[in-house]
Amino acid sequence: MAAGYGELLRARHAARLLCGTLVGRLPSATGHIAIVLFVRSEGGGYALAGALAAVYGLATAVGQPLLGRAVDLYGQPRVMLPAAVLSGIGMTALAVVGTDPLLPAYAAVVVAGMCTPPLEGGLRALWPGVLGREDRVHAAYALDAVAQEVMFTAGPLLVTVFVAWWSPGAALLVINVLGVLGALSVVVSEPSRRWRSAPREAHWLGALRSPGLLALLGSFLFVGVALGSITVAAVAYADDHGRESVYGWLMAALGLGALIGGAVYGARRWVGEPERRLRVLVGLLALGYLPLSLTPGVAAMTGLAVVSGVFLAPALACAFVVVDRHAPPGTVTEAFSWLVTVFGVGAALGPGVAGPAVEWGGTAPGFRVAGAGGAAALLVLLATARVLNGRGRRGVPVVSSENDRNGAVEPGFSAGHQA
Repeated sequence: MAAGYGELLRARHAARLLCGTLVGRLPSATGHIAIVLFVRSEGGGYALAGALAAVYGLATAVGQPLLGRAVDLYGQPRVMLPAAVLSGIGMTALAVVGTDPLLPAYAAVVVAGMCTPPLEGGLRALWPGVLGREDRVHAAYALDAVAQEVMFTAGPLLVTVFVAWWSPGAALLVINVLGVLGALSVVVSEPSRRWRSAPREAHWLGALRSPGLLALLGSFLFVGVALGSITVAAVAYADDHGRESVYGWLMAALGLGALIGGAVYGARRWVGEPERRLRVLVGLLALGYLPLSLTPGVAAMTGLAVVSGVFLAPALACAFVVVDRHAPPGTVTEAFSWLVTVFGVGAALGPGVAGPAVEWGGTAPGFRVAGAGGAAALLVLLATARVLNGRGRRGVPVVSSENDRNGAVEPGFSAGHQA
């Protein structure tokens, strides 16, 4: 029987690590929104606001795997806390200097993005050592995906509250102070201080030398495209119905679906190869996106949005397990960070694909981009099935944890060991 979420959170250190990671990730979840609001308050146009937000997102995408590799080499505290502080300093500089002149503003967001600590990958590297049993770790990955949906829903609301109470500049400062405190809470914990990556083979590609990981990243690039395209198509749908609030309803419905799916997925114990299960989940995710192109009335569309979100969190949770199985020894934080990066890049590309589709054919083609993205993600998994089918690192089945020297973790996990 699968461990319940309550049992997970009662495990020593688990609640602290989850909450600290969520708070620490607040700047990355809300940074683009806070930047846009700040630039607009300074009198800057939407083009400048969008450009600075895009540079921040790109810098974050570049920095995550680089910092993840540093964590694998030097440990979590020595990398994550200094990175969080530097990222906060970057955002503070933007709030103090403003957008005139432009060069310091761009430099500030580059520093803030590049130095965003890889807390997400770090937490997933810690779960096996904290929870021990395989079923608990699977459930923790699902809980992490659910918590992520909560953060990405509540985070923007929190920023708007800070803006209303104080100012956009104050909002930038507050969310980054919270981010540093969250990172501090994680890195001073015993699991984070004791965690060490497995010995690694020196290779300039790092985690990317794993064919299985590359296959997974290729698939989740398209999952990100699908999710990102929905944001543009949903705006067009709201415009068609003459109410901006419709957009909020659709986004909330997507989040609700992901919450339901993640909660159900993590509440049971799954058997069999996760690579095969991932293909089923991604296929169901693609099927869930297809009916959105029907664009029915608001009530029915909201229901379809709930359904379309149901398999997102389970697919992510299963992908975390697959990443752990295919990451070369000593690269697990970097590997998790690559998944975060590729998914984020896809989500950033999605609006760029859906926008022209909406301009050319209206709202329905915009939603078809989401269905096409899901289908492409499935095709990548099917085309690389030989690489992914129950295969671990170096093409041999995973039968033991190479990184768990104390034998505390059940077979199939490689997230590190406690010193």
